[in-house]
Amino acid sequence: MTGMFGSIAAIGAGLAVLGAGVGIGRIGGSAVEAIARNPEASGKITTTMLIAAALVEGIALFGVVVGFLGAKQ
Repeated sequence: MTGMFGSIAAIGAGLAVLGAGVGIGRIGGSAVEAIARNPEASGKITTTMLIAAALVEGIALFGVVVGFLGAKQ
């Protein structure tokens, strides 16, 4: 029974990483589009993009850690 929970936890960790990749991709794409529309605001857009990407990455890391902790039990 433990192996099944480990597999489910690994799938959950993978989904967390996949979701973060999609989220960061959308953030980056939207930032590039915004800079193309308004180049003067590139500094503010870049700062906001980096903060948002860091938050998404932190949530993904939390999901991976929770997944791996679930695999150990």
